[in-house]
Amino acid sequence: MSPSSLSSHRRVVAVTLLVPALVALALWAFAWPAARTAPRDLPLGVAGPTAATAPVEQRLGSREGAFDLRHYADEAAAREAVEDREVYGAVVVTARGPKLLTASAASPVVAQLLQQAVTSHASAPGGRVATVDVVPAPEGDPRGAVLNTSVLPLALAGIGAGTAVTLLGLRGARAVAALAGSAALVGAVATVLAHSWLDAVPGNRWTVAGTFALAALAMGAAVAGLSALLGRAGIALGGLVIMLLGNPFSGASSAPEMLPEPAGAIGQWLPPGAGVSLLRSVSFFDGAAAAGPALTLTWWAALGLGAVLLGRAPKERAGNAEPAVEPEPAPAG
Repeated sequence: MSPSSLSSHRRVVAVTLLVPALVALALWAFAWPAARTAPRDLPLGVAGPTAATAPVEQRLGSREGAFDLRHYADEAAAREAVEDREVYGAVVVTARGPKLLTASAASPVVAQLLQQAVTSHASAPGGRVATVDVVPAPEGDPRGAVLNTSVLPLALAGIGAGTAVTLLGLRGARAVAALAGSAALVGAVATVLAHSWLDAVPGNRWTVAGTFALAALAMGAAVAGLSALLGRAGIALGGLVIMLLGNPFSGASSAPEMLPEPAGAIGQWLPPGAGVSLLRSVSFFDGAAAAGPALTLTWWAALGLGAVLLGRAPKERAGNAEPAVEPEPAPAG
């Protein structure tokens, strides 16, 4: 068998095995978190006198590992904790029975789950629980569908920008300018659609645009930075991390605490998850709990752009490092 024929057979085998492997990886990444969605140490407040809240805490604690219960002195303190994104909701024990505070803007899925859990575990059998939505989702998008679906377009925009910069051969400051300009336009377009047209992501227009842009820049810089360090293999690695880990592990459709461990924690360290968390904070909670995800996105963007400015693919470094071969002197004659 000739070398060319052997090489062709190897390529056929590689493609035959690679495609099913990618399908299996995608199914695992997307189906596993969806199939195992359940509360895991979900922050939930309980407000009222200790003697009155003890039975409620005991009932809620019967679902071992489901809730991270935090005690507050009264309804005002519990409401403030919800608005500051310390908890997803709070059960306030009153003389008339328990009252549930929720924040559907943080997660409509979690708000509905808390209503069911508190009704079945915190109230008397057959009792009803008054519910107050402290931070409601917008009327134009009560289920949070726009914010949830924004993860995929942002991921595609970031991967596309990083890939284009690499394939077009842009280097140094030109690559950084292209990534920053692309991210700024992505932020502007996303804000026009989600904020102004659909009215699904409220908040300050410029803050929302900056959040969209920072998320896109973090993902684009990550792909371009990996490519600068690893060559074109960095495009594949960056795309896989962002699309097959960052997207399904983001918790956008529910909450990070609803995903199986450690998917929720991993997702918040990746740009898609950090982007969604930051967007929720600046859109609905006046920036509460925004520092963590903002810092995560900033680090991804800074490290990626630093790699673009300083890093070069291994083959390029090796080529530049090869010593020049001096010609042998012509024999005297």
